[in-house]
Amino acid sequence: MNNGQQDKAMFVSFCIEQYAKAKNITTEDVVSLFEQYGISEHFCEFYDVLHTQGGQWLVEEIDKMISERRK
Repeated sequence: MNNGQQDKAMFVSFCIEQYAKAKNITTEDVVSLFEQYGISEHFCEFYDVLHTQGGQWLVEEIDKMISERRK
C-alpha cells in the first residue's frame, strides 16, 4: 500500500469512527452502510477535497449521501 492509499484508508477509517460515534451505532453497522451506499469509494475519489473537512461536516455529508442514494 503506497502513502496515498494509506492516507485514504486512514481517512475512511476516521469517517467510519466519526459517523459511528455521532449516530451511536457500531462501526460494523457503519461499514455496512458505507458499502451499501458507496460512501467509501466516494470519499476515496474526492479525498483531496474531503480530507480537509471537519468531523461534523463529514457526518452531515454522509447523511445527505445516504438520503439521496436511498431514493
